[in-house]
Amino acid sequence: MNRYSLSFVALLALGAIATPALAHPEVPGPPQKQPVAIVNATIHPVSGPAIEKGTLVFEGGKITAIGKEATIPGNAEVIDVGGKHVYPGLFDALTDLGLVEINSVRATLDVQETGQVNPNVRAIVAVHPDSELIPVARSNGVLLALTAPSGRLMPGRSAVIQLDGWTWEDMAVLPDAGLHIEWPQPPRETRRRSPETPMQPSPPPEEAAERLRKILADARGYAAARAADPKFPRDARWESLQDVLAGKLPVVVHADEVRQMTAAVAFAQQEKLKLIIAGGYDAPQCESLLKQHDIPVIVGGVYRLPRRRGDDYDAAYSLPAKLHAAGIRFCISSQDRHGASSVRNLPYHAATAVAFGLSPDEALKAITLYPAQILGLADRVGSLEVGRHATLFVASGDPLDTPTQVEAAWIAGRKVELNDRHKRLYRKYEEKYKQLAPQ
Repeated sequence: MNRYSLSFVALLALGAIATPALAHPEVPGPPQKQPVAIVNATIHPVSGPAIEKGTLVFEGGKITAIGKEATIPGNAEVIDVGGKHVYPGLFDALTDLGLVEINSVRATLDVQETGQVNPNVRAIVAVHPDSELIPVARSNGVLLALTAPSGRLMPGRSAVIQLDGWTWEDMAVLPDAGLHIEWPQPPRETRRRSPETPMQPSPPPEEAAERLRKILADARGYAAARAADPKFPRDARWESLQDVLAGKLPVVVHADEVRQMTAAVAFAQQEKLKLIIAGGYDAPQCESLLKQHDIPVIVGGVYRLPRRRGDDYDAAYSLPAKLHAAGIRFCISSQDRHGASSVRNLPYHAATAVAFGLSPDEALKAITLYPAQILGLADRVGSLEVGRHATLFVASGDPLDTPTQVEAAWIAGRKVELNDRHKRLYRKYEEKYKQLAPQ
């Protein structure tokens, strides 16, 4: 073995040592082997009223019975929760969970590819199942998440994942959830020399929009060429745009300013695309347009600062309540752009929306049922109903309240561990101060 081979072996050994530092030790839950019945529970289906002293039964990973008189199979594992609360798994609709571990360490980032036009990039294949951030989010009831690539113009496709599994294949709920487009930012408003002259809006960035139109035109031309000649060379980028052009895959446009959103809606109508707005800070300023075309909004985090000096201090906090009052479909995510480490705070974003006008029932739906509806998964997740996935958790109280503890959780019927790095560090330093205490 020459010195180059020895160097290669040394690098492999270093990688083997370094990898566990970025991996959690929690073992994924095994497949469900027998029916499970959760009894004496306050069940919150979300799609209907709460059920006091109810029973929920699931088998084969799906809910089979729910209600006060639900029949319990003879071979079921019966879990009496003593009146505690059962909720569907919380669903964060905009994250980079599994793609980013430590933002300041480049080697742990797998969220962006080179180039500006990458419609064929799929976030799902890059998801790291052993991310330390997954158990942390899971411990606070977040059991589902949309994870998305980032970058300029057209960074790629997001995926909906469940937060447990050995591989990305195990975690995939919806491998291709949407094609993401970073709508170009309009130039900042500028002032003319005369102080009496009001601010004049700058023109929208038409060049970038025109480039997007050309990309779609090229994809349509490619499809026509392939139809005419099956031997025409394949192009992965144009191939991946065909389900978008057919309206089967939505386009998730990241836009916060009103000019971005109005331009994006016009673009989607012209190109006949299925549109979702992500971010939506200025959505109340174009609410009639969004409602007219039934454009849903993924609110990009409630904990946001005002974007402009003259904005109300609570512009972001009250955004969900304003969208609900306007009749615009929406859901709440944990961040205004990306940030896997903040996914655990999802229920508190919803709680802040309650403090600023949104009803508690609507806030809970905004992090369970509504993201499932917007992303086309409401027949599988987002509520507790017969036939839905048994993705749920037992809590000591309302998950929007900070004292509440998540005490047990299942993902597609699999019991999952609720240990995580935060809890291990807590126990470690708790023991430290016990040892330091005077005897």
